[in-house]
Amino acid sequence: MIEAVGLTKRYGDKTAVYNLSFQVRPGAVTGFLGPNGSGKSTTMRMILGLDNPSAGQVTIGGYPYRKLPNAPRQVGALLDAKAVHGGRSARNHLLSLAQLSGIPARRVDEVLGVVGLHEVAGRRSKGFSLGMGQRLGIAAALLGDPQVLLFDEPVNGLDPEGILWVRNLMKALAAEGRTVFVSSHLMSEMALTADHLIVIGRGQLLADMSVTDFISANSADFARVRTPDTEPQQREKLSAAITEAGGHVLPEQDGGLRVTGLPLPRISDIAHDSDVRLWELSPHQASLEEAYMRMTQGAVDYRSTADQKAGLQQPLPPGAQPPMPVPGQGQPGWYAPPPPQQGGQPFPAPQGAPAQAPAGPTAAPRPPPVPRRRTRTRSPHRRRPRRRPSRLRRPRPPCRRPLPPPT
Repeated sequence: MIEAVGLTKRYGDKTAVYNLSFQVRPGAVTGFLGPNGSGKSTTMRMILGLDNPSAGQVTIGGYPYRKLPNAPRQVGALLDAKAVHGGRSARNHLLSLAQLSGIPARRVDEVLGVVGLHEVAGRRSKGFSLGMGQRLGIAAALLGDPQVLLFDEPVNGLDPEGILWVRNLMKALAAEGRTVFVSSHLMSEMALTADHLIVIGRGQLLADMSVTDFISANSADFARVRTPDTEPQQREKLSAAITEAGGHVLPEQDGGLRVTGLPLPRISDIAHDSDVRLWELSPHQASLEEAYMRMTQGAVDYRSTADQKAGLQQPLPPGAQPPMPVPGQGQPGWYAPPPPQQGGQPFPAPQGAPAQAPAGPTAAPRPPPVPRRRTRTRSPHRRRPRRRPSRLRRPRPPCRRPLPPPT
């Protein structure tokens, strides 16, 4: 079991993680969710002893990671699949890790078969694709047959067959009683894989509950209603009748209506009494993605100004700040589905925001581009004659002619 108590990490003036406390229990897949920059990777590094916490502590089975005897046999982790020497083959990379940890060499071939790399075990890792690198990183995490496993984006770069394999692998490891802690940004995959969720935002805990409870606490079930597209007056008539009966109606982009606050039989009776024909009346449950976006909308540090979350959130006026997240409570400002306590008022304005966006200052014209100085280019076929170093001529020795014989 992984247990964090008051975990805090500061980098100078910036606080990456603040007073974070949670437990990751064995026998279940625990998802670790949060926006970019929320402190997920920093938390995992502190769990593995790669970073020292500024305050608090985190233990694995009651001991810090650095005090575990033969930690690679007890904890396996995948943080960066690219942390492999490109000149080594997959088998040699795992053999080096096994020798450092005292793991038998036969285990290398076993994990290569588990991850599906047995046919390319002799190839150098620099020629691996992104998905093959992920499989090699998972093999390194499984090498010591540990009871605690941490994975950071394990399905990154995998094809659909590989994603399904990772999903089944996580569930099988948890069914064996192991502790599985998975960080991912794919909400659809987390909804199918995770049993429990730990959600953080800006380094603080936002939610620690099961997937079902998380969706129920941050969203509301709704009914989807559609009338004939050629008769818009029928849609307006039905919308007014549902609102009068106490329901909450939100229009959708395809012409349908999203209704909350009334059961399906009541909506059907209202349509019958109003003499409105229905083309669709179906129940819907909010997805994990909608619940997650509602919970973390105030904890996002990097927000696009061109696309406000694909129409899920009302664009904020200039100068307005998004509402801070409240753990365990839904956040205002979202289109779908509206929580019942909003009273059916769609698109509420943020607190303290101006009614109309103030006109921005006129943008200053761009200065004309500075002309670049033209430089003479020398033809590659024209070569300068090479200067030869000057050689100093040695003086010639004097000519020694034989003396004439004496007379």
